Formats: sequence, C-alpha cells, structure tokens
Amino acid sequence: MVRRSSNVIKGVARDDSDDELGVDDHPWEWIYREAQSSGSPTKRKRNAHHSIVGARMGTFECYVGDCVLLKAEGSNEAWVAIVAEFREADEDGDKAANFLWFSTEKEIRNSDRKRTDFLPNELYITPSTDVNPLASINGRAVVMSQKKFQKEYPSGKVPRNSPGYNKTFICKRGCNTRTATYTEEFVWEDVYPGREGDVDDLLELVRSGTRSTRKRRNHDVSARETDYVATQPDRDEDCPSDDGAPRPVTTPRKRQKTKQVVTPSNRRVVVKKALEFTPLATRILSPSHHQSSPFQIARAQLHVASVPTSLPCRESEFSLVYSHLEAAITDGSGACIYISGTPGTGKTATVREVVSKLDEAVRSDELDDFIFVEINGMKITDPHQSYSLLWEALKGQRVSPSQALDLLEREFNNPSPRRIPCVVLMDELDQLVTKNQSVMYNFFNWPGLRHSRLIVLAVANTMDLPERTLSNKISSRLGLTRITFPGYNHEQLMKIIQSRLEGVPGNIVEPDAVQFASRKVAAVSGDARRALDICRRAVELAEADVKGSDPDPGTPSKRAKAKTGEADRTKSSRGKVTIATVKRAINEATTSPLQQYLRALPFASKLILASLLVRNERTGLPDSTYGDVMEEMNRALVVDASSRRVGLLRHTTDRDSKVDISTRKKEQKPPRPAGISTAAVDLTGAGIIILEGQRAERPSKIRLAVGDEEIKLAFRDDPEIRALGIAF
Repeated sequence: MVRRSSNVIKGVARDDSDDELGVDDHPWEWIYREAQSSGSPTKRKRNAHHSIVGARMGTFECYVGDCVLLKAEGSNEAWVAIVAEFREADEDGDKAANFLWFSTEKEIRNSDRKRTDFLPNELYITPSTDVNPLASINGRAVVMSQKKFQKEYPSGKVPRNSPGYNKTFICKRGCNTRTATYTEEFVWEDVYPGREGDVDDLLELVRSGTRSTRKRRNHDVSARETDYVATQPDRDEDCPSDDGAPRPVTTPRKRQKTKQVVTPSNRRVVVKKALEFTPLATRILSPSHHQSSPFQIARAQLHVASVPTSLPCRESEFSLVYSHLEAAITDGSGACIYISGTPGTGKTATVREVVSKLDEAVRSDELDDFIFVEINGMKITDPHQSYSLLWEALKGQRVSPSQALDLLEREFNNPSPRRIPCVVLMDELDQLVTKNQSVMYNFFNWPGLRHSRLIVLAVANTMDLPERTLSNKISSRLGLTRITFPGYNHEQLMKIIQSRLEGVPGNIVEPDAVQFASRKVAAVSGDARRALDICRRAVELAEADVKGSDPDPGTPSKRAKAKTGEADRTKSSRGKVTIATVKRAINEATTSPLQQYLRALPFASKLILASLLVRNERTGLPDSTYGDVMEEMNRALVVDASSRRVGLLRHTTDRDSKVDISTRKKEQKPPRPAGISTAAVDLTGAGIIILEGQRAERPSKIRLAVGDEEIKLAFRDDPEIRALGIAF
C-alpha cells in the first residue's frame, strides 16, 4: 500500500478503507486478454506480460485505464490514480501496477505559481508515475468534468449516503506539481473517455502542456558564497495572512498541542510542535564603525568566517559536485557523494556554494525544488540525533532519535508519489562514528533505495573512512561517488589571500609577505584557514605598530643622530605587513602557552602523544585504547632501541656499558616502559588527552583533547620524536 505518515498525507478523505474490496483477504488474480486466453496454461504464462489487462480480488475487478483509490497507511485518506499497466511483480515479488497519479492542490509547494481557483473536490492529472503493489488498491474512483458533475449533483456536493461519496472528483486541468505549471482547461471526457481511452495519450497531453522539468543552466563557478539555512517552505509560518502581509512571529500563549503517530513497531510517537521564539531587536551598524581604516577592512576580509565573493582554486571540485548534485535532483534519484580532504581545503565552503547556486536555480525556475539540511557532527552530542534532524527537515516534526529512525525507515523503504528530493550535508562525518556504525551505514544505504530520493553529501577528513569503519562486505555494496580535495600549494594560498585583500586601500600587505606566509603554511599542511589566521594576525600587529608609534623628539645628541638612519629605514615599512611582520605572527602561533607546554614535556609524555596521533591516522578514528597506543609505542621504540633515552625508558641503562643492547637474547620479552602510565595520567590532568577513568589500563579508551595540528606543530622539529621514525 502507499505508506506515508498520516500527518503529511495530502490525498482525499476516506471514511471506510475496504468498502468495495470487502473484509476477506483474497489473493489477487490476473485477468488476461480474451484473444490470448485460449491454449495451454503454459502458453498463457509465457505471454502473460503482454496479455494482462486487469486484476481480480474476490468480486472486485479493475482494468488498465480505470481510476482507482489507493490506501494511505495510518490515515483515513487515499490517493487517486489511473492504472497505466499491470506488472507481474515488483521489487518485493508482489503483483503490482504502474499508476498515473492525480494531485490535490495541497501538494503544490510553490505558493507564488499556485492557482487559487481550485474547487473543493478538484484534482489535477499529473505526469508522475509510480509502481505500487495491488494490495494498495482501495476501490474505484470516478473522475469527471465540472459540467457533468454539476449535472449529476446540482447542489455542488455529493450526498453522504451516495455510493460516490468521497469517490467522485472533478478534473479540468493537468499540473506538474514539481514545477507548478498547468495545462489549459479541458473537458475530461474529451481528453480521456475512460477505460477505452489511451493512457499514453493522456500522459503526453499533460507533459506537453506543462514543463516536465526545468532546463539546466550553465553555472558560474565564481559565485558568492552564502550561508544556506535549511528551511521547509511548507511551514505555517511562511504562509501569508489574509491581508497578504507575512504573519509576525509571536510568543505562544496557549499550551502547544501534540500529534500522535504510530511507528511500524506500533509505538506511539509524540510529535511536538516546533519552538517559536520572540524576535529580539537588531541593531544595524554603519560600515564606518568597523571599516574606518584599511587595517580594519583587511582584518574583516581575512577572517575565516568572512563570506568571500568567490572560491578560487576550487573550480574543478565545484563543477564536479554541482554536476552530480544537479543530475540527482533533476532525475529524482538518490545519490551519495563522499567528499574527503585535510582540514582547511574548502570542502564545506564548496558544498555550501554549490547548494546556494542550486537554490538560485530553483528560484529562477531552472531546477526542481529540493529540501536541504545540514548535519554537523561537531554540533550534536549524540550521533543518533542526526535521525531527528533529518526527520524534522523532511516533515517539520521533532521526535526522539529512535522514533525518527523508525519513521525514516518506513519513509525511504516504501514508495510515495511525488516525493521531493532531500539533500543532506553531513559535515564532520568523523564525529558520527558509533560502536556498531549504524548511523553511517543508514545514511550511506538510504540513498540507494529506489524511492528515497535522498542525496547525502558526506564530508570527512579521512579518505577511506567507510572502509575503515564498515566491513568490506557492507562498504562494497554502497554506491559512493568519491571526490577528494587536495591540500593547497603555496601558489593557491597566495591567490586565496590576494583575493581576500582585493579592494583594501593603501596596499598595506606586501606581496612578499603573502608569499612567505603561503610557503610556510603549504610546507606544513596546506590549510587555508591557518594561512588566513596568520595574515590576519600580521595585519593586527602592523596596526598596533602604527597606533603605538610616536614621533621621535628632536635631540642634538650624537646618539640620536646615529639612530637617524635606522629610523628612516623603519619609517618606510611602518604600517605595512612585511616578511618580518609575518614572522612575528608565525612565532606567536607557534609559541602559544599550549605549544610551550607541549615542547617542554618529558620524553615519555611526548611518546604517548606521538603514538596516539599515529594510531589515529592509521585507523581514521578519534578513539583508541590504551593498549593499542602501547603497541604503537613499542613499534616506534624499536627504531631507536640503541639510544640512551630508550634504554632509560626500558630500564636498560648503561650500568654495564660493555653489554650491547643488540646482543640480548631474541626470545627475551622487552621490558615494559617505565613512567608511561604516570605520564598518561599527568596528560589527562593537564587536559591534553582524555583517558577513561583516568586509569592507564589496556582496555581504557583514550583520545586527544586538543587538535591534531597542535601536536604536529609542537613535535615537527623535535629531534627525539624524529629519532623514532615519526615525522609530521
């Protein structure tokens, strides 16, 4: 049956769900064409696909071209459709049929293009088709023209005691609900005389009279990046009031009512109404307050949260994501795009820019409508909350994660006519890893379902995260389109910084300084955000130098005259961001209190952090066990086994210098490193790592409490770490 949530059904009302089919559950039987009914049963089965003209269940019969009602699970409403053709079996092996759908006015989302002259019982014939099992058929429907309806029912309403009550409808136009385009008004009996009519001709009439899909356009890769907010256009707060003005958002005075839905497991789902907030007053600042000097303009444009006018050096990745996403939305199919790359390579910014351009295409009638929702793994406390966020974006209901999972399973596993595509941006996918990996598996599996129309954009820092977290059997079945964002080189970083500095008066940043900062960052990570932060701090230092410099008072002393030449040299560079200014900014970034603490750690503590970081990069997971880190540590100690510091750590000091470590017996088990457990507890107390129970035991969970880049930056030039064969 057509299974959809009862609160979102927009079909027609039905009082009795099985009045025509009866209460007995008879099996469905095919009705074959009379011309092919003769002959042996084997021959009839061989020609069944071409000879099926109808189906029978008990005393109820329906044929190709009949208008029928289809059940809506969990509701007293139904869908209306025309039987286009019968099929031997659907994906589940049940007898099925392909239906040509009618639509009510409630299903047209575009309020600007929606007609307002619809009748209470009017339906629009659409070009949408879908395959449903025969078990979803609920009875016959009667569709007629407005003139014939008025003749049969002069009062304009079907009497409640009439057999055609809630089964008789008017159709005088065709409509494409996705594009909100209508055909010219017609007489239903003229365009479709009933079972004798041709369904293909009717479908062609609707397709030619409406715009079946919006034509694609040539997108501009240098588009303005805007923060796209997930919205649901079908909400009550978006509807205008009676006088045409938007409804103001006010504080609710009455207790919010709840709706009850039943999940497939027969559990009641308490659906709470969305929260409403009283808007606060907004103060608008003049640009003169924060852009009064070139330094302030440069600082604002170099901020990582600033919205650039374009995304340089990511044109090819932008086009690739755009083409895949646009094709999936236009075709109405599901897709899963896995985007990977190191931090700061523009993954999220590029995806948001693509979605922004697609939204512009929707507003300009060049693309079909879609729903967008962003789920950030760093902003939710539990990965299972992603189910609730997705269900709220689809239906506007706030439910618990377990209830949302049941509803999403039913929504995506069952056919539903005219479902709108949904684009989900799953940012920081590394943080959505669970013990049994159910969250990641579901979001990767749902787009592959036939009726889901779910498009998942998974963004992660690890290239092979699905293979590391999911079993090979599962990951091989997932249809992932992979797009990799490489780190920026120094030329690309220069272009990014220079694009941010365009329009800044005074040329306060020298090109050599930009090149120096770009080369420094490109040699470490290629992170554009770090390069912007360094340049922004350099601008702040240059601004502080200008504000803190006072003119030197004139003095006749020889000492002052000797300093005149040096003052003249510094005067010309004052107020400019030079290579020296960038060096000061880099030194500040590398000499922060955290960096100073990490570099002053003893060898045992450094060894724990380096081993934990290597383990995380090896597995792609943020969590490890203390025992796994110890194994990683023992591998590293083998490389530098002959050094004195490793000997001290393993209790093999040079008390007998004549004994060489390499002459030990091979069967001797290496001693346990001393001081490692104490060092792990000390790092936990300092907030550098998180150790389960603050006990250094092998099964204890351990993870970094600071960023990976902080550890890499602190130990990059450390000779003790390099001697172990660990390079960052």
